[in-house]
Amino acid sequence: MKLRTAQNRLKIEHSIIDGVRPLLERLLEETPEIRSIIPGVIRRVRDARGEVKVHVTVPVGNGWKAIALSAGARQELFVSTAMTKEELEKAIEKASSR
Repeated sequence: MKLRTAQNRLKIEHSIIDGVRPLLERLLEETPEIRSIIPGVIRRVRDARGEVKVHVTVPVGNGWKAIALSAGARQELFVSTAMTKEELEKAIEKASSR
């Protein structure tokens, strides 16, 4: 049941780069304060190798914009939440370590 809840909060309108989807699903499962995550544009980059990394960047109208780096690409993530930047970064770090 939790996985279905996480999927309803992860809006799949675009592709998601390799390795990021499991991280986002864990993040949603562990953090009920996040209303939804909407993956955005994917762009190729040279420095996105190794483990999946997610950086919270700037505030947006209803939460935060983040950038995921993985498999030679970067993807924008729009996170709808009332959490502070520090709280969101801690939640992402916790989900990444699992």
